[in-house]
Amino acid sequence: MGLIVREWRGRSAANGAAALLASVAAIALSAPSAHAQQATHPTDQSKEAEQQRAALAGATLLDKILVLSRTGETAIQSLASASHVDQEQLDRRMATTPNEMLLGVPGVAEQADARRVSTSINIRGLQDFGRVAVIVDGARQNFQRSDHGTQSTFYIDPELVKSVDVIRGPVANTYGSGAIGGVVFFDTKDAVDFLKPDETWAGSVTGRYESNGKGWTTSATGAYRINENWDVLGNIVYRDYDNYKDGDGDTVNGTGFDVLSGLLKTTVRPTENSELKLGWVGSSDDWDETSGGVPVNDVDLKSNTFTARYIITDEDKSWLDLHINTSYNKTNLDLTSLAPQNRFDPVTGLPVVLPAGSLSTFDVGTTGIDIWNTSRFETNGIAHELTYGGDWVGDNVKTGGAAGGDSFYTPSGKRNVSGAYVQDKLTWDWLEVIAGLRYDSYSLKDDTHDISGDRLSPRVTVGVSPFNSAGLAGLQFYGTYAEGYRSPSITETLISGNHPAGVSFPFLPNPNLRPETGKTTELGVNYKQNDIFEPGDALRLKAAYFNNDVDDYIDGVTLSPFAPGSGCPFGPGIPICFQYQNFAKAKINGFELEGVYDAAWGYAGLSASITDGHTVSYKGVEADLATIPSSQVTAQLGLRFLEDKLTVGGEVQYNGKPKGNAVAADYTLVNAFASYQATDDLKVDFRADNLFDVKYANPLNGSTTIAVYEPGITLKLAATMRFGG
Repeated sequence: MGLIVREWRGRSAANGAAALLASVAAIALSAPSAHAQQATHPTDQSKEAEQQRAALAGATLLDKILVLSRTGETAIQSLASASHVDQEQLDRRMATTPNEMLLGVPGVAEQADARRVSTSINIRGLQDFGRVAVIVDGARQNFQRSDHGTQSTFYIDPELVKSVDVIRGPVANTYGSGAIGGVVFFDTKDAVDFLKPDETWAGSVTGRYESNGKGWTTSATGAYRINENWDVLGNIVYRDYDNYKDGDGDTVNGTGFDVLSGLLKTTVRPTENSELKLGWVGSSDDWDETSGGVPVNDVDLKSNTFTARYIITDEDKSWLDLHINTSYNKTNLDLTSLAPQNRFDPVTGLPVVLPAGSLSTFDVGTTGIDIWNTSRFETNGIAHELTYGGDWVGDNVKTGGAAGGDSFYTPSGKRNVSGAYVQDKLTWDWLEVIAGLRYDSYSLKDDTHDISGDRLSPRVTVGVSPFNSAGLAGLQFYGTYAEGYRSPSITETLISGNHPAGVSFPFLPNPNLRPETGKTTELGVNYKQNDIFEPGDALRLKAAYFNNDVDDYIDGVTLSPFAPGSGCPFGPGIPICFQYQNFAKAKINGFELEGVYDAAWGYAGLSASITDGHTVSYKGVEADLATIPSSQVTAQLGLRFLEDKLTVGGEVQYNGKPKGNAVAADYTLVNAFASYQATDDLKVDFRADNLFDVKYANPLNGSTTIAVYEPGITLKLAATMRFGG
């Protein structure tokens, strides 16, 4: 398919956005002013919120409880490469797109191909087709559309998110099938985090302007506490941005966008020890796609995610800590051609004209069920946290449209993946052992194919804390061996037809694809220490080296009809074929570091990741892996003034060119920020991204031969007004 650069020229009416925002504000303003009692029996996230607010001095970001942890761990306690991004960090980053929320998280990169609203996440050089499980409030995001560049994208507005958790590597296989790269969990806002203890209702309105692209963001939030055991929250966001300019001052076409998103969530606590969360996250967007700077398609996107999460525990959290998650995510993307386009018939490969008004549709529905329980007990002085459960995810892909339309290259079909697992975390004095086993199975079918497979994947982790002296008591070493299993996607297995534009050649299905098996060895260290230079300060540090061999790695290859056994027919057009095939393996290794020092005067952070990798054919031929991201080092410094009402600081990030990328280059970015809590009800934020106006390109974007340049200097100014009673 020809490379298409999308121009997000939204057509959502501003009047509609204003009406929706006004509705939320009206609900909040019309709420009763009587004060409600604080909930007396908070559970799960509400309890975690209370614990965080009550934390002693010396707590840092790495001390925050991971929302996706199934044993209630913080990042610094986890014997795995885990990171947490909290609300304060998200506010500081003033993220406009999902890409910006994960700034400086080691081992994590994002690909957008100038499509700023949609994102594909890369962890340790692995991405697309479910290698990284992207989860919003427990719902898998599995939307996929065949194209040059990124294949799998998700849609979530940063204004709706309160925290992000990341676990890198296949140790994350208790969180669902296929996540051989890792898991990214987006947790949306809750009423308990927004309402003050003595409030029945509250609302807030945020307005923000950005200089590059001359963009506006408007966000409104309203929350209401119905009684001590029932609350509700709503959030609506409208964004309107033009194309941005790169560091040379040149406009990058296809980067403007116009988005309307929303969130509704209610939490009910039926009993003292149980909690039910019901949520909806949605987006309705319109934009134009351009090719060569000319609009070619009108795009209508609707994305809706529905979730239900139920938690029940006993009072002392011994044998019962049960979680039941159900979800449904539906993404509908319609393309309507704006002008006649010269294409090739997907069946015959002969030239055809795609008339103006032709429609291509991409409808992807994903249903998920995830159930697990953690039992805590002791045997002979050894503490056990035994976690066991199962999950199922079903994808239903329906595509269609006119001959020559883009949807023919994202095949329709159904895929089901399911699994069950058991994991025991044993702790005895200075020794910690985690042993787990997961069973995965999958089935994939369309009208002519029915494919299935299964596998057992183990995990073993050993952690030791050998020192008791004051300076070394917080030092912990660990080693892990873990495996993960990813089944082929519908597209990788069933893609067929002829290349739609530019040149004609066939795509060949491959029903004989074998699933990928990730086998990772990881050596890591955790370190935590308080009261180092002054009372109440804290140092937290995580570092790890990993080696991941992905057996039967799947990637696209070009075939010649003259090669024996290629299966590529000779026909009109360029005499090649494209097919997804297995490689013997992909070999990826790297180093990651994340550290933070926090004191009364401010904080300092340092993170780094170095990733290298290549594929190996069954004949032993090595080749560069195009999804290897830049090596990164990110330093952060923040200073607090005026009794912590004012925070100012900055970030410096160095990005090193990956091997094998002809258009990539090293670059360094400098950002600055300031946040001022002027009153209890008014907050002002400022941020300057790319302060020195560097012209740079993310090597993952576009392709390895075409650079898509990122924004030059961007100034952001926002004000948030809050009210409640």
